[in-house]
Amino acid sequence: MDCDKTGKVFPPLKNDTLLKAARGEKVKHVPVWVMRQAGRYLPEFKELRSKHSFIEMCHTPELACEVTLQPLRRFPLDGAIIFSDILVVNKALGVDFELIPEKGIHVPNPLKSPEDISRLKTDIDIKKELSYVFDAITLTRHKLEGKVPLLGFCGAPWTLMTYMVESDSSPGKELVKKWLYEYPEASHKLLHIIANVLVDYLTEQVLAGAQMLQVFESHAGCLGTNLFNKFSLPYVTDIAKRVKENLQAKNIQPVPMVIFANGGHYAIEDLAHSSYDVIGLDWTVKPKNARRLAGTSVSLQGNLDPSALFAPKEEISRLVKEMLDKFGKDRYIANLGHGISRYTDPEHMAAFVEAIHQYSTDSDDE
Repeated sequence: MDCDKTGKVFPPLKNDTLLKAARGEKVKHVPVWVMRQAGRYLPEFKELRSKHSFIEMCHTPELACEVTLQPLRRFPLDGAIIFSDILVVNKALGVDFELIPEKGIHVPNPLKSPEDISRLKTDIDIKKELSYVFDAITLTRHKLEGKVPLLGFCGAPWTLMTYMVESDSSPGKELVKKWLYEYPEASHKLLHIIANVLVDYLTEQVLAGAQMLQVFESHAGCLGTNLFNKFSLPYVTDIAKRVKENLQAKNIQPVPMVIFANGGHYAIEDLAHSSYDVIGLDWTVKPKNARRLAGTSVSLQGNLDPSALFAPKEEISRLVKEMLDKFGKDRYIANLGHGISRYTDPEHMAAFVEAIHQYSTDSDDE
């Protein structure tokens, strides 16, 4: 998209390294961005958060834009990711959530049985219900002034389902997995509803100005091969295909898409054939194994342990070099293996980004 919906032209992109790496094109340095880079580890975010609730920040385009831009003012990153939350889709569908400080996500009125699926607002106008996200994307795209690409995102159907069925975050997701075994047809019905909304949601994000998309399958690690192949893979694959088809039908070049299946090391080979351009990897995956399983038709993204940023700066630099040596420069995007910790010293984040550029720049192309 070269202009927004009002016809106002977006600033030309000055640094397309991230997009090139996602598409497998030659780059002068390995691009780097970080999951949750716009967030709670930054003092300026904490200052803003002291004046506004998390939900207010998500719902106010000007605040979401400001938070998205904050890390770009500190670090020479190659991408910005819009500040939002995967659960805005659940809220639009009628399953509200609360973010309780120091405890996490709480769902006051979860779906307890298949009959509760009828409570969902399946006929929502996504442009209206989530207009604040699209407005934030358009505003941020202009405010970035073409410095780097802007990423949009969503949670995958299975991950969003877990937050519809369980009232509180739990590692094993026993209650929602119980649905998969006890109510398989209802589970598919629910996942299908969510997937349909996500296709429209991601399409609208691109129309609003997003230049790359990431789908977070945050709870892939709770499934395993059989359940993943039944209740996750078909839906994330369908989303990628349909979003690209939607854009092509509108004569818009499809943007690169990333699938990040946290804990889904067992699914890398299948994900390589799921219509995504990039596979995001958590920190438990060996780069060599990931390359072997993914093949050469997709790019990889990741995967330093976020806790590694607690190490001394010299150690961070060493770990980055080791990671780059293992992944190589081609078809690769540097990132952490999950979201950056709220306890991270911003100076250590700076050391991480600096080391990426230091060890990955191709001097022959300079």
